[in-house]
Amino acid sequence: MESTLNPVSTPSTTPIVKKFDKTTSVKKNFILGLVSLIVVVSGIGTGYLLSGTSKKTAEIGTTGEIKVNKNEAGISDESKFSTNTEGVLEEGGIGGEGTHHIVRGVGPSQYAYLTSSMVDMDPFIGKKVKVWGETMSGKKAGWLIDVGKIKVIE
Repeated sequence: MESTLNPVSTPSTTPIVKKFDKTTSVKKNFILGLVSLIVVVSGIGTGYLLSGTSKKTAEIGTTGEIKVNKNEAGISDESKFSTNTEGVLEEGGIGGEGTHHIVRGVGPSQYAYLTSSMVDMDPFIGKKVKVWGETMSGKKAGWLIDVGKIKVIE
């Protein structure tokens, strides 16, 4: 069992490196550069247009007078909020969602779970209150509200 390597013969007339045609290369580079520029400008334009879609959150936090007293806290203008409910405020959320909840009915299925970065709800624990805010999606909570205003009603 002998093995021999057979060298591959290459014709001496075929060059290893081929020269490129300069006119075709310049045209291809120009087209590639132009397409790249169009893609970049389109991406910047799309980003600029999409950046204006989340202004509702900023408007709620920056407009309206903020009140804080023993019977009320939060943004004065109740029309800024899409959700409201009332009941007795208790401490504690569910499954890591919410810091407080409102007892509205006869069982936990009727609770509205609350969270807020604007309003300190602790002074209102144990009182019958009305809250205004925005509904958020929760995994454990049946109803999760980001509170923007709280007011004692009894």
